Amino acid sequence: DPIVDYADDRLSTMTLDERIRSMFMIHLAGTNAGALSSYAAGTGAGGLILMGDNIPEPEGALGAITAQITGDPGLPILLGIDQEGGVVRRLFSDEAASAEQLRALPPAAATEAFAARAALLASAGVTVNFGIVADVTGDTTSFIYDRSMGSSPATAAERVAAAVAGEQGAVLSTLKHFPGHGVAPGDSHSSIPATGMGLEQWSAEHAEPFRAGIAAGAELVMVGHLQFDAVDPQPATLSPVWNGILRDDLGFDGIIVTDDMGMLQNSGRADLSDPASNAIRAIAAGSTLLLYVGPVDLTAMSAAVQSAIDAGAISVEQIDDAARRLLELRRMLSGETGPFVRCFAECQAIIR
Repeated sequence: DPIVDYADDRLSTMTLDERIRSMFMIHLAGTNAGALSSYAAGTGAGGLILMGDNIPEPEGALGAITAQITGDPGLPILLGIDQEGGVVRRLFSDEAASAEQLRALPPAAATEAFAARAALLASAGVTVNFGIVADVTGDTTSFIYDRSMGSSPATAAERVAAAVAGEQGAVLSTLKHFPGHGVAPGDSHSSIPATGMGLEQWSAEHAEPFRAGIAAGAELVMVGHLQFDAVDPQPATLSPVWNGILRDDLGFDGIIVTDDMGMLQNSGRADLSDPASNAIRAIAAGSTLLLYVGPVDLTAMSAAVQSAIDAGAISVEQIDDAARRLLELRRMLSGETGPFVRCFAECQAIIR
């Protein structure tokens, strides 16, 4: 596989610092393409998330901005966005049906809606959509109700799979918020919603939409800051148990991305107040990509992760596995299949 060969060859030339930095998706406010491009390249991050403050007026100008951010055409940076439709959307020209509407429509409507949504994003240069909510809830007072596509596992699963099918070939699909926000009351932006639900009940009532989305081909799963005390008394983003369930029980082999890591600190919990500790715990748990909407010092983060490796809290193999998965995904997006060629010092001396 030329993509795998490319990733292996490129990984072999990357320093540990570069590998760690590639595991972060970060954010910079503004619509200055030069500033965004320099920031992405200068930090060495593997991805950039676009928020409302990155959307120009008119929206159609976004494609010209993203074209300058992607960097190396052979290994483009991941450009992510939250485009669920309805109450959560960054591009307001998206008038396709939202989850709230889709729960009352046949599953085929989800395919149509997300195909239109994905086409809009692709035309703007976005490559990753954090847009498919796989949470299940019938509770109209729930924080996630208006964003969920079903009140039962079966109805949600049908629409989640259909949404993934709609996005295929246009943008990379993300299922969220594993293991399921529908059962945990509260808003994970400002707290750590918790539940006493056990694994058997979760598997029967909340796993099905994630299974269906994975089977349909979703490339990413976003893990939420949700705590199932009977399974693991820590947020799922920091839980080796939940990451193991996602990999081993649900058979997911793609990119495990965290929800915004800054939300952990916003919870007010003392044990989640240190951003470096949170990052180390997320990587140790099995996260592939760490998402930051707020400020993050990647130099300090990389140093902290390297110290954790020295202390035995994280293995180099974990870093390499995550970096390789991301290299393969980014190489696939480039559309190129040639071998990785790097001009080292001896080569540089000749061509100069």
